[in-house]
Amino acid sequence: MTRTVRKAVVTGAASGIGRALTVRLAADGYAVHLADIASTDDTAVETGGTSHLLDVTDPEQFDRVASAVGPVGLVCLNAGIIGDSLGPPWEVPPDEWTRLLNVNLLGVVNGLRAFVPLLIQSGRPSGILITASLAGLLTFPGGGAYAATKHALVAVAEQTALALSGTDISVTLLCPALVRTAMSSEGADPADVAGLAVDAVNAGRFLVVPDEWARAVGVRTERLLAGAVPVLPASE
Repeated sequence: MTRTVRKAVVTGAASGIGRALTVRLAADGYAVHLADIASTDDTAVETGGTSHLLDVTDPEQFDRVASAVGPVGLVCLNAGIIGDSLGPPWEVPPDEWTRLLNVNLLGVVNGLRAFVPLLIQSGRPSGILITASLAGLLTFPGGGAYAATKHALVAVAEQTALALSGTDISVTLLCPALVRTAMSSEGADPADVAGLAVDAVNAGRFLVVPDEWARAVGVRTERLLAGAVPVLPASE
């Protein structure tokens, strides 16, 4: 009998957390489809995955990727950007607001629109991993448009989890602090963040946050979803 290999899709797979998710999932036996506006060919070769060029702000491109991938066990909606302006919101140029909203928020909504109906139709156990940020759970001085888009994304993730409650589709929300990626030279190792995120998906848990903030944000989310709260190591 031929064993069915589970498929996973990772957006923002060219670098950072997305690349780390790809490596971890491939090691776990997934056939990973790497989707990014930048080339993912090198990582695809390394992990035995499949590359897809994807602009997450384009719903039609997402539909094409979903159609090409077919039945999937895990969708990681990870792509995100930080922007150049990290001061008060009124100092962020209008075009930067639009760009961050389109990528960080609507890029995830486009992914949900493309994949959730397919996950429901398949009738198989599956998962959705959404990468937000600690900045989406707690408000810090400044943050530009980035913080607001991540706050909105947390709401979308919670809505999605509630809407899919009682189905075979789990939702996990990843809210790391600083991570060593193209966005920051300091923070946690992306491989550690990806590992804990995948562990949370496997356990059917909703929220992944840094350990030093777990108590502050966990009560709010546990009341909503009654979910266990795995933790990330503190950022350096």
